[in-house]
Amino acid sequence: MSSSMREITAPFQTPPVPGHVIEVAEGVLWCRMPLPLALDHINVYLIDIGTGWLIVDTGMKGDKTQTLWLQIIEQHLGGRPVVAVLCTHMHPDHIGQAGWLVNQFKVPFYMSQGEYLHARTFTATERGKPTSWRTQDYFSQAGLSEQQVTAITAGFGGFSKLVEPIPSNYIRLRDGQTFDWGKHQWQVVVGRGHSPEHACLYCPALNILLAGDQVIEGISSNVSVLAIEPDAEPLADWLASIERFKLLPDDLLILPAHRLPFYGLHRRLEQLAEHHEEHLQALLVACQQPHTAVELLPVLFKRDITSAVMTLALGECLAHLHELLSRGQLRRDLVAGVHQFTATVVAEADKGYQPGEQLTV
Repeated sequence: MSSSMREITAPFQTPPVPGHVIEVAEGVLWCRMPLPLALDHINVYLIDIGTGWLIVDTGMKGDKTQTLWLQIIEQHLGGRPVVAVLCTHMHPDHIGQAGWLVNQFKVPFYMSQGEYLHARTFTATERGKPTSWRTQDYFSQAGLSEQQVTAITAGFGGFSKLVEPIPSNYIRLRDGQTFDWGKHQWQVVVGRGHSPEHACLYCPALNILLAGDQVIEGISSNVSVLAIEPDAEPLADWLASIERFKLLPDDLLILPAHRLPFYGLHRRLEQLAEHHEEHLQALLVACQQPHTAVELLPVLFKRDITSAVMTLALGECLAHLHELLSRGQLRRDLVAGVHQFTATVVAEADKGYQPGEQLTV
């Protein structure tokens, strides 16, 4: 890493208590909503856009989150109204309360097209309905048994349980688009890989980036091949986005969706790139002999992979394998209905490499 990069530092050591706010920049409020997950919170933000407040990300469906939103709105916004809702991307912890907030306050909803349409697609899947033959193939070709596939797909359609009904219309966010909100101009910066068209918000005057899940300190966002697009190459999109975000100033205050706000954008981006390159190299070493995706999970993860997290773990492993296929460093053969991955180049092990302790968000 370049010594000229700013070190990673966290200017706010104590997060806001749920239902309360911290002002992190002029007209920008930081709040937290609880999540029923191992990662037990999401950071959400409010921006003073002149006519009132814009909510950025919303938390997951649930009465407790709605109560906290009403508390914040009644006690911490100076009597000024919520005038719009914006979601960075379509994952339930970000979009879960969007429909309720939009209907509660009758305000417009902002989202990129790729995220909005994916959210509508996932909420259209009914729980308990048989999965398609292609989805079954996605899991079985990765090396899961019929019993494992049945256990995993039984939970499909659960997206709707985690989100209020998606708003029926939206205002499309586009990469590079600018908004004159309040005293300042804000620019949409789109990242890809973690989700299809993740919208971050950059304010040059305030020197901040609302980064969502695109850049988080200390943990890496999940980059997965999903059954809905089984031949996708999301890691290529993610790595390209890392290079793109390096064009932003290094001294920005990064306001992420999880953990603490921080400085040190470029160093964090370098760490993320190195993290994935280490995973790629470890898989390449393992694939000096043929392996299925399921057999390769211990290369990336120390923890036991249960049915509850198999989709995330398998998706992340496949994302790395597809990147190696794209680079011409692996080949993929279908053997008795299961894909086997074999290196096409010689690779030596990095003796310092260790699998990760946790799955990413």
